[in-house]
Amino acid sequence: MSAPGVQSFTQQGWDQVLTKVKRALVYLDAACAESLHWGCGSTRLLEAVGGPECHLREFEPAAVGGGAKQPKAVFVLSSLLKGRTVEILRNIICRSHFQYCVVVTAVNHAVHLTANHVSAAAAAELEGQQPVFEQLEEKLCEWMGNMNYTAEVLHIPLLLAPAAPHLALTPAFASLFPLLPQDVHLLNSARLDKRKLGSLGEVDASALPPELLLQIRCLVSGLSSLCEHLGVREECFAVGPFSRIIAADLANYAPAKNRRKTSAGRASVVFVDRTLDLAGAVGHHGDNLVEKIISVLPQLPGHTNDVMVNMVELTALQNEEENQNMVAPGCLAQPNDTAAKALWEALLNTKHKEAVMEVRRHLVEAASRENLPIKMSMGRVTPVQLMSYIQLFKNNLKALVNHCGLLQLGLATVQTLKHPQTAKWDNFLAFERLLLQSIGESTMSGVLHQLLPLIKPSNQRTSDDYSPEELLILLTYIYSVTGEPAEDKALAATEEKVKRALAQVFCEESKLSPLLQKVTGCDPSANLTLHLAKVAVDELFASLRDVAGTRNLLKRFKSVYVPADHTHQASYKPLLKQVVEEIFNPERPDPVDIEHMSSGLTDLLKTGFSMFMKVSRPHPSDHPLLILFVVGGVTVSEAKMIKDLVPSLKPGTQVIVLSTRLLKPLNIPELIFATDRLHPDLGS
Repeated sequence: MSAPGVQSFTQQGWDQVLTKVKRALVYLDAACAESLHWGCGSTRLLEAVGGPECHLREFEPAAVGGGAKQPKAVFVLSSLLKGRTVEILRNIICRSHFQYCVVVTAVNHAVHLTANHVSAAAAAELEGQQPVFEQLEEKLCEWMGNMNYTAEVLHIPLLLAPAAPHLALTPAFASLFPLLPQDVHLLNSARLDKRKLGSLGEVDASALPPELLLQIRCLVSGLSSLCEHLGVREECFAVGPFSRIIAADLANYAPAKNRRKTSAGRASVVFVDRTLDLAGAVGHHGDNLVEKIISVLPQLPGHTNDVMVNMVELTALQNEEENQNMVAPGCLAQPNDTAAKALWEALLNTKHKEAVMEVRRHLVEAASRENLPIKMSMGRVTPVQLMSYIQLFKNNLKALVNHCGLLQLGLATVQTLKHPQTAKWDNFLAFERLLLQSIGESTMSGVLHQLLPLIKPSNQRTSDDYSPEELLILLTYIYSVTGEPAEDKALAATEEKVKRALAQVFCEESKLSPLLQKVTGCDPSANLTLHLAKVAVDELFASLRDVAGTRNLLKRFKSVYVPADHTHQASYKPLLKQVVEEIFNPERPDPVDIEHMSSGLTDLLKTGFSMFMKVSRPHPSDHPLLILFVVGGVTVSEAKMIKDLVPSLKPGTQVIVLSTRLLKPLNIPELIFATDRLHPDLGS
C-alpha cells in the first residue's frame, strides 16, 4: 500500500461505511455524496448494498421512507446531529418500516459536546464515553417504534473530496469564506457591552458568532482526523486574520493534543485567507484545460467541484437542447477507472496545449485497443478531430463500457474547446495584462477609466462584450491587484461614473441572473428600480474597497503587483507563490506574516525564552510534509503551481493542497456577496 495521503484517508472512511450498508436504504447528504463521488464512486456503494434496486436517496425533508420490505437504513451525514438534521431523521424514520438504523456523522463526538454547551472540563471527564450518540440511538429505536430494534450512531471523518493525490476539497465547508472588513461592523453590532473592534486584525474566536465558531470546530475535527491518518504531529501556522482563528483552534483542539503525543511524523499546516489575493481566483492567467472546463461547463447538481458533461453525442438521440436532460450527464471524477484517472491527473498537471494532446493520445490508444477504425492525423488537435475519435465508440457497447470514463473527459474537452466562453478567456487575459501595465503608468482613476467603455447595456452587447457578471469579475481583479488606492478627487469622480454606468446596466437587464439578484437583493419577478440599483452598486463598491484593503495588515506580503522594469513587463505575483517562497527561503528570515499558533504553555515558554535565549521558534519549513490549506477556495492552476514549486525549492518535501472548494472566476463575487458568511447554516 502507498504512503498514507488524502485518497487513502477518504477511501478508509468509505470502507468503514461500506461495511454497514448491505441490503440497506442509504441516505446521503450533498457533502457526503460529493466525498463519495471523488473518493470511491457511487458504484462501489451500490455494489456493497447489493440487490437489483437502486437504494441511494438524498437526505432531505421530502425523502421517500422505507417500505415494509426495506427494514434497514444507513444515513451518511456531514453535519452535526442536532436541530433540523435530527428533525429530518425523525420524519424519515417515522414514515418508514425500519428495524435497523445506522447514522454516520462526519463530525466527531467531542464537537457534539461543544455544540451541546458541555464545558471543556466536563468533556474531559467524559473521555471514552459518547453520551450524545447514545441518547440519539435511544431516540432512533423510539422512532422505529420498538426499543428492541437496533440503532447505531458512529463518527467516520468523511471530510475530503480528493481531486488528486496532491489536492483535496472539503465539500461541507464550500461556503466558508474569510471575513472582510465590512464584517467587523456586523460583529460590533452584536458586542453591546464589549469593547468595539477596530479592524479585522483584532477579531479573535471570542468575537465570532457561535454558528461560525462551531463550523470552524467541525472543520478542525476533520483536519485532526486527517493528521491522525497521516501519522503526523502538526505545527499550525496562519496567513491572515481568519486563518489565524482556524489555526489556533486546531493547535489547541483537545483531542489533537492527546494524539500528537504519540505521532511519529511531523508536518506544517499553513492556513491562508483567500481574500488576501482574489486576483488569483478571478484572473485568467492559468493556462490549464481543467480550469477552463470548470469555468465554462454547467455545475453538476448538488456539487461544488464537478461539472455536467453532455453525453447525448454517444446516443442515437439528436443533439438538441430538449434531449440533453434525457441522458444522465457525465462528469470529471472517475475514481474507479484507472485509465481515466491517469488522464485526469495529467490534465491537472499540464498546460492547456499538452493537455489537449494528452486527451487525443488516450482516445487513440483506447480506440486501437478496441480495434476501432481510427484514422490518424498529426498536427494541431481540434475539437472536430477529437469528436471523430469519440464517435467511433458510439455503436460499440463493449468499447463504450470499457472506456466510459475516458469518453466523459474527452467530451468535456470538446465541449469546452467549442464553448463561446473559452474564446473569451483570451480576451480576459489580454485585458488583465493591459490593466497591469496601466497600474504602473497611471493612477487608479486611470485604470478604472479603461473599464468605462466596456460597460454596455444588454441591447448594445455582442457575444464579445462583457456581461454585468463579468464586469464584477474585472472590478474584483482591479481592486485586488492594486490594493488600497490613495484617496483623490479624480478617483472618486471616476468611481461615480462607473457606478452610474453599472446601475443603469443592471436596470436594463431583461432578466437578473442569480448573482445579480444576490448583489441587488432583488428577486427575479420584481422590477429593479434605478434607486435600488444605485444603492446596490454603492454597497458593491464598499465591498471592492474592502477587497483592496485586505493586505493592509500584512508586512511582507503587502502586494501581488510587480512593476515593470527595463527587462520585464509589469506582472501579477500570486500571494500563494510568495508564501511558499518565504517558507522555503534558504536564509530562513523570520516569517512575519506567517504566524505560528501556540498549542499550549510549552510553546508559549519557548516563544518567551527565544527573546533572550537561543531557542529556535517553530518554522513552517522544519518538517518533511507541508499541508497548505486555502480558506475560501483554490484554483487548479494555483494547486499545480504549489505542487511544482515546493520540490524545486526544497527537494524531498511533500506538499498537500487542501481547500474549501475548487474556484472558477464567477464563484468569487458569489462568495463576497454571500449574506450568511457570519451565520452559516449548519443544518442544525
